[in-house]
Amino acid sequence: MALARTDTLEAALAQLFEDRDTAASWFALTGGERLFQAGDAADTLYLVRSGRLGVFRHEEGLPPQFLGVVKPGEPVGEMAMIAGLAHSANVVALRDSEILALPREAFLDAVRTRPDVMIELSRLMLRRARETTTGAAEPSVFGFTSARTRPIRPFVDRIAAAVRALGFTCQVVDHTALTSLSEWFSRVEDSHDFVLYIAEQDQPSWAALCARQVDRLFIVGDSLTVPPPVAPGRRGLPDVHQFTDLILLRDARMTRPANTSIWLDTLDPGRWFHAIDGNADDAARIARVLTGTAVGLVLSGGGARAYAHIGAIRALREAGVTFDFLGGASMGAVIAAGPALGWSDEDLEARIRKAFVTSDPLSDIAVPIIAMTRAGKVARLLEQAYGDVDIADLPLPFFAVSSNLTTGRIEIHRRGLLRRAIRASISIPGVMPPVVMDGAVLVDGAVIKNFPTDVMRMQNAGPTIGVDMSQSRGVDARALENPPSWWRWILSGAWRGGPPIVSILMRSATITSDAELTRSRADTDLLIRPEPTGADIRDWKIYDPVVAAGYKATVQMLAKLEGPIGMLRKRRAAAMAAGGTMAVAEDGTASQA
Repeated sequence: MALARTDTLEAALAQLFEDRDTAASWFALTGGERLFQAGDAADTLYLVRSGRLGVFRHEEGLPPQFLGVVKPGEPVGEMAMIAGLAHSANVVALRDSEILALPREAFLDAVRTRPDVMIELSRLMLRRARETTTGAAEPSVFGFTSARTRPIRPFVDRIAAAVRALGFTCQVVDHTALTSLSEWFSRVEDSHDFVLYIAEQDQPSWAALCARQVDRLFIVGDSLTVPPPVAPGRRGLPDVHQFTDLILLRDARMTRPANTSIWLDTLDPGRWFHAIDGNADDAARIARVLTGTAVGLVLSGGGARAYAHIGAIRALREAGVTFDFLGGASMGAVIAAGPALGWSDEDLEARIRKAFVTSDPLSDIAVPIIAMTRAGKVARLLEQAYGDVDIADLPLPFFAVSSNLTTGRIEIHRRGLLRRAIRASISIPGVMPPVVMDGAVLVDGAVIKNFPTDVMRMQNAGPTIGVDMSQSRGVDARALENPPSWWRWILSGAWRGGPPIVSILMRSATITSDAELTRSRADTDLLIRPEPTGADIRDWKIYDPVVAAGYKATVQMLAKLEGPIGMLRKRRAAAMAAGGTMAVAEDGTASQA
């Protein structure tokens, strides 16, 4: 999305930097060189003259987040410089770039006689502040380099066709442009919404140029072959994996992806995707990822009340929503894993019923040395549901979140046995024994982050749908005011659901602070908050009314939307660029103000 009033802003800044009295300087950055990093003093205004810069944010306990691209004619570092604060992000040259620099004092002196510069710069800063980001643009130049013997051109052409079908202009550039001048590449990139560079395996020189030219790089390989010893990629860049993604193609006769971990160990990509060779739907999914219209679904924890997620998924699918990324915490992760595995609505409901409604998962009560239950039954049910599937081999990108008691941070599970990651994510302290992985003690993800929308935002630039049960009341006060005697509790059969203390432990583990919940909800583009009544957080038998509550809440939210969900973030950005804002109501609906 272009910056608001870019022509006016660029003209004002160009005149400012070209004025001989402003003490502006010029220098070059090679690809991979850092302009500044978070914490550096912001004493200079920078303007990109040519090339492209990448903006990264580093948050404690989370992987680096690639926020976007700064293109020619755009300033960078202006907000921190004017405010007199340190920079809050790292800025790195994505390719060889030319930068103009103006010291802070020289800038302030110059704008006293050029108020138009400050006016236009203020417009830009307000827009960036509204977006709560650095204001960097979305990536628009992508590279596809082959790591397989068969041509990838047909696959990339299908992606380009899908990009055009979404209403964008798109140009595919192949090795015939190897001898073109840099001005030609710039013209192509400026005249199209998206540009896709493609290099086959037998074109190493062109592949190296593509890797240096693009905002993000996709390495395309075959899932049943081993990766090459030296794969094409971005070199010389800090956090290089953040610039490089992996697509593994497989034959249509392969029902599930395989062999992913070998590729991940070799390439260490930021993200990875699976696609069936020749499948139009998979090409369309990659096109949505490129264009920022891919839909991510995040499901919160909530014990038995998280059954509402099943109703929400059914309502979204009936409305034609296609999920491209999935993730969650605790029971939200359990349910999100179903669509990531390719389960239909019927499969999802049948498997959850069998595992949690019919089987009483917490009925193996134990002497509470470490926890109230042994969790052996839960482990067996998870093995029946997920088998030995590796998260990396899921057809769709998926993550589960657990809480690392050793480090005090969240643990993001994107690889490894799915059932083991889920087991960690649902290990409510005191109810189930924790899971130990690589010397770390892991418990329920809801303990630290019950609604991990920020994790989704690191993976997907498109809209995020969040179904949040974080503050749904889930403990029966009457059961706690008048607890049954031991013999009545046993004779009634209520022992199968665990003693009332289980409710207290489960609810305590899923309470989220107001500040954390506000941040998590702000990261959604469509927020759904079912309100099931009459269901305790540990009442695994009450299924249908809770599912119905999730379905009803989702249908009501969808009825308030204007336009397709895939364009939610772009509509909001367009409204801000036009000078308005997208107001988000308490119920999660968005409207222009």
